[in-house]
Amino acid sequence: MRALVTGAAGFIGGHLCRSLIDDGQEVVGLDSFTDFYDPASKRTIAAALAGERFTLAEADLNLVDLEALLDGVDTVFHLAGQPGVRGSWGSSFAQYTLANIDATQRLLEAVRDHPSVRRLVYASSSSIYGNAETFPTLESTTPAPISPYGVTKLAGEQLCVLFASEFGVPTVALRYFTVYGPRQRPDMAFTRFIRAGLTGQTISVFGDGAQRREFTYVDDVVAATRLAGSSEIAVGSVFNVSGGSQASVAQTLELIASAVGRSLQIEHIDRAAGDARETGGSTEAIRAALGWTPTVSLETGIGRQVEWGREVFG
Repeated sequence: MRALVTGAAGFIGGHLCRSLIDDGQEVVGLDSFTDFYDPASKRTIAAALAGERFTLAEADLNLVDLEALLDGVDTVFHLAGQPGVRGSWGSSFAQYTLANIDATQRLLEAVRDHPSVRRLVYASSSSIYGNAETFPTLESTTPAPISPYGVTKLAGEQLCVLFASEFGVPTVALRYFTVYGPRQRPDMAFTRFIRAGLTGQTISVFGDGAQRREFTYVDDVVAATRLAGSSEIAVGSVFNVSGGSQASVAQTLELIASAVGRSLQIEHIDRAAGDARETGGSTEAIRAALGWTPTVSLETGIGRQVEWGREVFG
């Protein structure tokens, strides 16, 4: 198997590449090393992947020679994109449309012309649901994103469904629910909380802390993503990847305090625009189609991320 992983040096991308390589598969990684957060951390991930079964292409997906990049590839894992709900408002929105919509459309066009590609897995997001009407939320629920980021992720997902229905491009979209674990991005909540807890700094919490999230450990996400890339399923399928660990932000802070072994200094600031009050996805469909179920509890996963944090933050 020869896989192309876009966003290969990112949080989830790095874990996915490592899993594929460890299984003896050949991986072509694409990453543009944008400065949304410190590129040095991504370069560290890329360096750790270096070896005879991993080739890194440092390029922009909107500009790279996709004909050459897809040569010999049978599976594409499309994880690249511009992340972050809070940063998607205002003038920066153009970065989101370029990275999340234009790049996805360009990749789909290229894959359409490469019949050797038997699967394209698109990393979508629970942000497409917004403030869902029911929980656990089914894939059939009408999407209603409440952030520009969510709008662009939904647009990319719908492009995948469109190319599948019109041209038979073998796409599957996975709606990831709040992924966490070692090497999580520095702007994400658990990394911020753990760093502050370990160093004795004050933790800034958006809103009252009662907002609830469905948290999914990164190893479970990688397992679901790999199954989506290798299983026989209908083209254009869409699945939730939801970790079965719903908790309030306040509850996660209690777990982090226990794991770091000290009380946390917490300050509450205004709710951020675009943040959903609650997320929680049904996994019935992905269990039936792929046999996937999450295996890592929130307490265990946070413990593992804290241990990683001790190595990084001291």
